[in-house]
Amino acid sequence: MAQFFKAKPNKSKQLSSKLSLEITQLDHLGAGMAQYQGKVVFVAGGLPDEKVTVQLTEQKKNYAKAKLIKIDQASAQRREPNCPHYVECGGCDLQHLDVAAQREHKQNALIDLMSKLGRDLVADEIVAPAITGEAWHYRRRARLATVFDKNTNHLQLGFRQTASSKIVSITQCNVLAKPLSDLITPFAANLNQLKSKSNLGHLELSQAENGLFAVLRVTKILPASDIRWLTEFAATHDICLLLQDNDNQLTQLHPQLLTEAGKQKVTLPFYSLAAENHPQQTVRCEFTPGNFVQVNGPINHDMVTQAVSWLDPQADERVLDLFCGVGNFSLPLASSAAKVIGVEGVPDMVQQAKNNAALNQLDNLSFHHADLSADLTHEKWLGKIDKLLLDPARAGAFESLQWLKKMRPKKVVYVSCNPASLARDSKVLIDQGYQLSKIGMVDMFPQTHHIEAMALFELNVS
Repeated sequence: MAQFFKAKPNKSKQLSSKLSLEITQLDHLGAGMAQYQGKVVFVAGGLPDEKVTVQLTEQKKNYAKAKLIKIDQASAQRREPNCPHYVECGGCDLQHLDVAAQREHKQNALIDLMSKLGRDLVADEIVAPAITGEAWHYRRRARLATVFDKNTNHLQLGFRQTASSKIVSITQCNVLAKPLSDLITPFAANLNQLKSKSNLGHLELSQAENGLFAVLRVTKILPASDIRWLTEFAATHDICLLLQDNDNQLTQLHPQLLTEAGKQKVTLPFYSLAAENHPQQTVRCEFTPGNFVQVNGPINHDMVTQAVSWLDPQADERVLDLFCGVGNFSLPLASSAAKVIGVEGVPDMVQQAKNNAALNQLDNLSFHHADLSADLTHEKWLGKIDKLLLDPARAGAFESLQWLKKMRPKKVVYVSCNPASLARDSKVLIDQGYQLSKIGMVDMFPQTHHIEAMALFELNVS
């Protein structure tokens, strides 16, 4: 008799009956935590001191995840989300929590992660006041995705759904700078008038000191009628509009500018930062589409100011800035007259950083390209330095810190967008003879669980 294979039910993915749980705290990703049958249950959207009805969606050996069905008893810190797209959009995840409570949670989460993974390094006296700013309309830059539906001949413009590749069509964004948020609806309507709307990619919006910028990705050359339509739209809304092709080449539609040689000129957005020791002066930092820049301008300004203050560069010192980007920290550091060396892994950003050094006439500043996760033995810039600044991506700077013995800086300022990797990397610093002198939270992304942090390490000389 033939036998047929029948897969056993996957109990880990079966939905449970509805449960009543009490949320006791938030995890470092902003999810509520409760206890059920000896397991921690993570409930996205739940807040401490709330009684909730949930349904288990995933069960593991040591924890479970649950979907929030109903709030039976709400926290006093719960707030009505300010955005009509909050439930679907994956951009924000803490709008339901009071802003002051968000910041308290982030500060506590930072200290908790550092204490657990970083050998109980954090004492109250070294915790710096959090750097905070506006809770809404703070983002100066955002990338909106496009999806064309050939059945309806309609182009969607919006952000990704939570844990999905699907797009949420949005009409506004309450964390995006108001002038940029106000462009979303008219831009969506304008793009849907184009003949070649099926050949459009993402739309990047930026607010800079020299105006509003929009960069539209195109996969094929647009017809002349579409170019005219876009140009008129940009002129009406006073936007610097650029097209970016598959080779990342930029064409500026509005305003149309020419160089002295008669070639098209592209306007780059820029922001300013205070020059070290010269608060009445500024350094200018230009960037191009695709370059990483911090999205919160005022918070970035205060963060850079604090980092430079903690590092305290002197005129006769050699300062190394790893993961330097387009010069966000390097430019203000170099204005102190110290010799500054910036190193970055993305070639285009290295070139832009060099352009920024020339723009600000800083001849004591040099930039280099290097893979900072690779062997740095033969890098000419690697050697004895006085001060070190690190601003890595979420993965952290573990590989780069293996070269501390060769650099031996007196001070290290570590700027992190992932406290878990910061805590891990602090162990390397401590093992190399450094002590944690200061640490503080930087609220770069209000309404989200994301935590930016800054830590100062000083070399023990005893």
